[in-house]
Amino acid sequence: MMRVVFHTNILVSAARSSRGASFAVLHSLRQRSFVALASVPLMLEYESVLKRPEHLSPGQRTLTMTDVFLDAMCSLVEPVHLHYLWRPQTRDAADEMVLETALNGRADALITLNTADFAAPARHLGLPLLTPGAFYMRHLAPPTAKE
Repeated sequence: MMRVVFHTNILVSAARSSRGASFAVLHSLRQRSFVALASVPLMLEYESVLKRPEHLSPGQRTLTMTDVFLDAMCSLVEPVHLHYLWRPQTRDAADEMVLETALNGRADALITLNTADFAAPARHLGLPLLTPGAFYMRHLAPPTAKE
């Protein structure tokens, strides 16, 4: 089964719109057709970013709704313990925990909307990058949608 790590921007995108690939990928997590990985620092990053005022107002989400979502996500992800750190690898220090979770969890791919910041370290470390749209089409879309 494919093992993936979600960059924080996937959760933000899904929270802002239920019509995009980010939402579709997160929604499909309940079907358990792939394994999502998360570390404690990454879950704390998800919480911190999703609870920012600029991310709450667009979708009319509340702090309580965000907590419920994150609790549900915690029940669906495989926890990753960070045994080693690889810093610095990315241009954005906040992205280090995403990369470290992927490496420590032996992820098959990192799902992100920000492929530019991860391109060099991912290539160097042999970690495939996929946008949510590419991941959905390759691994989740019904066969008729792939044709």
